[in-house]
Parts: sequence; structure tokens; C-alpha cells
Amino acid sequence: MPIAVAAKESKVDVLVIGAGPAGLMSAFALARAGINVQIVDQRSKKVAAGQADGIQPRTTEVFKSYGLSDRLLKEGTQLHVAAFYNPSKSGGIELTDRVPDVTATDTNFPFEVTLHQGAIEDIFLDNMRDMGVEVSRPVIPTSLEVTEALVDDFDAYPVRVVLEHEDTETEDERRTEIVYAKYVLGADGAHSWVRKHMGIAMQGEQTEYVWGVVDLLPDTDFPDVRNKCAIHSNNGSCMIIPREDDKIRLYIQLDGKDVIDATGRVDKSKAGPEMILDVARKTLHPFTIKTPESYDWWTIYVIGQRVAERYTVHNRVFIAGDACHTHSPKAGQGMNASMQDSYNLAWKLAHVLKGIAHPTLLQTYELERRQYAQDLIDFDKKFSKLFSGKPYSELNLDGVSHVEFLKAFQTFGGFTSGLGVQYTDSMIIDSKHQNLAQNIFIGRRLPPRPLLRAADCRPIDLHDLLVSDARFKLLVFTGDTHDPAQMARVREFAKQFSASGSFFAEFSSPDSMRKVFDIVPISSEKKETIMYNALPRILWSHWSKVLVDDIDMRGVTGSGKVYESLGINAAGAVIVVRPDGYVAAIAPLDGVSHITSYFTTFMKAC
Repeated sequence: MPIAVAAKESKVDVLVIGAGPAGLMSAFALARAGINVQIVDQRSKKVAAGQADGIQPRTTEVFKSYGLSDRLLKEGTQLHVAAFYNPSKSGGIELTDRVPDVTATDTNFPFEVTLHQGAIEDIFLDNMRDMGVEVSRPVIPTSLEVTEALVDDFDAYPVRVVLEHEDTETEDERRTEIVYAKYVLGADGAHSWVRKHMGIAMQGEQTEYVWGVVDLLPDTDFPDVRNKCAIHSNNGSCMIIPREDDKIRLYIQLDGKDVIDATGRVDKSKAGPEMILDVARKTLHPFTIKTPESYDWWTIYVIGQRVAERYTVHNRVFIAGDACHTHSPKAGQGMNASMQDSYNLAWKLAHVLKGIAHPTLLQTYELERRQYAQDLIDFDKKFSKLFSGKPYSELNLDGVSHVEFLKAFQTFGGFTSGLGVQYTDSMIIDSKHQNLAQNIFIGRRLPPRPLLRAADCRPIDLHDLLVSDARFKLLVFTGDTHDPAQMARVREFAKQFSASGSFFAEFSSPDSMRKVFDIVPISSEKKETIMYNALPRILWSHWSKVLVDDIDMRGVTGSGKVYESLGINAAGAVIVVRPDGYVAAIAPLDGVSHITSYFTTFMKAC
């Protein structure tokens, strides 16, 4: 009989349950923002191989904003080309087309990166360890209760979670821990205990499409094995994803009757990696692929397309990642969507916990990310149908043609890359002055642009300034500060920015204000004449934070056309960028009152 050990009690700002990509991103982001966070996982060890593996451009941008992209790019494989194969008249398949894998161009990372989930988790784990945060495992949650009378009390810890630690020296011991948390995040996967325990239902359906997945080191004469491939054959469909260390992943369409049991569930005992590879051989004919010495990882799944009916209970317990949305993995969205959920929520929790934002800010998490998930499911239904459908041929005139499939691939490129995600108007998205920067879309992430530092003409990218430090960025496009009249407008903006009645003047000091806002002036004056320190001091915190829209001294880097490319005219504008890199609002230089109105709806000066 197990030995009872006295329960340990503790308090924490945020308890994260689940240490997959969503959970690790949230714990890492919260710790980086200075929040007291605890993360637990029921698995005794982290993922070693397989699982998710595709990183889309927007996620790579987020990694860069945290200083994590160098390791990701060093260890991962870059996918620049998508090759398409279709039935040939002579039998088998033939190359139909090669196109850019990422169709969106407005990014510094116009490619996918593939790296197995375990290696991506290691990036977070190593950086969390440097901040003193470790995953506790194996830990099983057994009870979660929310004291409703305390949910509106900012200082309270209204969520009580009972955890059973199974990392004891003997099997007969089990250590119980009772955690009182201000917030709990369930990032515990598609079969989420948190979601089920809180009574949150999944809405959607299971498709009839059955797919097998296998990771291996290939020995093949297939010529595009190092490119992402979409293959339609008369024997079914296949996708090839190049991986790190010369490996590949095969997604193979299977016949459901071979692997589905009487209850409609996948029965893995009826299949294995050899069977998946045998089906792949038929699809790849006339090309061949030999049986490897071993398989890295394999699985079989039925495509399910579901979204949780809600993402939160009392804005105290949240769910993220696979816990709130499931879909096909072939569009490369699973791990990306999961980490972007956490990225969206983390800065909001940090602001509320630090007392600089009202708790109502947390309502925007479900508003933004559930709508995204619904859009993702809508896309996935269309894409899965096209991918799993029979190809067009002389014998199947109603089949999916290459033109039709390619059009969908390119049309959805902005969505799949993550670069085209757009949040709708809310308390933190205000599209009123969209006309002041016609090529910056309010509600989307701010695109990169090449600029120069005014003080030393060193090239810098706009994204270099969008570090994930939980601060809002105020990008003040000053116009031509060499023009006395325009400089006068800039000085008046700075005066109003600091004047009584401005939200920014309510902070106890400029230093406390800068803990929440990073202000960056960007001038259209020429590098030959600009004096960086002539700009009002309130508008810059360091000499390196004054930028100019011009070409570098060698005429190589920069364009001198950033204002033009973003649709900002000579009068200038102020771009408000959220801590997660999304454009929140735009205002004219004489619009301090508008900016004040925007922030006072959800923030508090301190």
C-alpha cells in the first residue's frame, strides 16, 4: 500500500500543465517577462523523436525576437522549394512543377524550418534552465478547483490544483503537492485533462481520411527527396518533408479499412512502419525507396478537425495548443499554432500580473486565438480535401488537378506562413487611422524593413527592435526632421506626449514609463544631415534607438524607401506595436489624445 506523504503547499502566479511546445513557450515567455511560473508534465521524459517538426516563418520571427533563432537555424533544415508530382501517362508519377515553398515574401525568413519536436523543446528547456525554471516530471494533476468568490480579487490565488509527484525513490511513495495559483494554463495536448476537468467541449468532426507517418533515413532514387513534395498518384497521396541529419518524413494516405477497428478508432496493431513504407512505394512508382535499417518514429492518425467551445474559465484557467484545436498536420500548422497561442497569452498575463493592465485584457486571448483556430479549421478542411482527393487523370476527369492544388497552395500561403494572420478590432486592436500607413495592416504583425541607425549609419532591421521584452513599441515616424516645420511638429508631439492629460505622463517617472514602452523615432531625413540628438529626448532612450530611412554608406543595405513601402506620407505617423509584434493602432503626430484613449481602455500607469 502506498505510503502517505504530507502534502506540500505552494503559491505561484502561473501554473502550466503540459510541457510540449505550447507549455514550454508559455513558461519560457512568462519567465523571461519576470513572472513566477511553475510547469509540470505527466511524462517521465521529454519527446526524443518524431511528433511535430515544422516551423513556419512567423514562428521563426518569434524565435528571433527572443534570441533563439540562431540555434533553430543551425540545427534545423531549411525548406525553400515545394515540388509537385502527379500521375504520368506512362504510369507512376512525374514531376509537374517546382515553386517556392513559402509564397509570402515580406519576411526575413522566406522558408520553413524542420527540426524534430524534442530538439525544439530543448531550445526552450535550456534557456528556461538559465532562468531557474525546470519542468517537474512525472507529475499528474488529480484535482483543479476555482473559488469563484475570489476570481475578481487581484491579490488572490483562486485556483487550487492537486498534483501527484511520481518521481519518488520507491514505487510505494507518492508525493502530493497542493498549488494555489493565480492562473493555470492547460497545455496538455489533444486529450487535455485540464479541458475535460473544466467541462470544456470540443466542437467539430472526424474526417474519413487516414494517414500514416514515418521518419527514416532514405535510400532512394527519388530526385526531390531534399525538397518538400506534394505527390498525387493513382495509388494515393504522399507528402515528403526533409528533416535534420539527412532524414525525411513521409506522410502516406492509407486505406481506412486496413487500420480502423469496429469502433472507428485507429488500431496500431494492424499496421506498422513497414506497411506505411510499402504503401509509399506504390505511390512513388517508378521511383524506389529501400527499407531502412531502422525507423526513427511512426504513427497513424485519422484527421480530426475540432475547436474548443471556449478557451477559458473565469479568465483564470486557460487552455492552449492541441488542448483547444486539432487538425491535419500536413499544412505545417500544429506546433506553430500551439506556440502562437502561448505567445499571445503570455504577454497579456504578464501585464495583468504586473498590475499595468486590467484583467479584462485577458478576454482578448480567446477572442483572437479562437477565431484564428476556426479559420485554421476552415483552411484545413479545404486543403485536406484537395490533398486526400483523387488526382485528375484521363480516367478521373473530376479529380484534383495540379492547377487547382497549386492555386490553393499559393492562395493560402499567407495563412500557412503565419504572416497573414489578422486580428479583428477589439480593446487592443484599433483600425481607425489605417489610412495613415496604408501598407501596414492594423491587426497583423509588423513587417521587417531595412533602416539605418542615425548616430553611426549602421544597418539595422525594423524587426531587430521588436524584441520580445513584454513592452509595447511606439514607432514614431517623424517625417523629414531636416525641415524646420516638420521638426516643430515633432517637438509638439513630444510636448503633448509628456503633458498633463497624456497617459504617458501618469507614470511615476520616465524610467517607469520606459519599462512598459519602447519609443523609437524613425526619420526620413538624409543620413548626411541628421543629428540624432536633435530629436526630443523623451522620444529615445539610447543613441542606438534613433533610426533613419536611408541607404548605408556603401549603397548596399537599406532602401531609403521604407516610408513609401509602408504607405506613410511626409506628415509622419505613430505606429503602436503590441508586445507580440502585432500592429495595434496608428495615430497622426498630433494624435496623442487618440493614443491615450487607446491605452486607457485596458492599461494602468504605474
